[in-house]
Amino acid sequence: MSNNNQAIVEISQTASQFSSSIVLQAENKYIDVKSILGLFTTLVSNQSYELHVHGPDADEAKKAMIDVFTKHGLNVTVVAE
Repeated sequence: MSNNNQAIVEISQTASQFSSSIVLQAENKYIDVKSILGLFTTLVSNQSYELHVHGPDADEAKKAMIDVFTKHGLNVTVVAE
């Protein structure tokens, strides 16, 4: 299993490269992926997550987020709006 702290930092840094709003839904919690603190309290690897992406660079953001989640073995689904 990859180091969760590393995953959190990379996810947050990746999200911050985009102007789109990127929100992670874990059960009934919604977290701004650009917030490292929010991720620390939410990200546990045996869970599946939904990603909501809105904005001008949403397509690129979705692809990048899927890549970084997959790299760290995290199960994420991008919700098509």
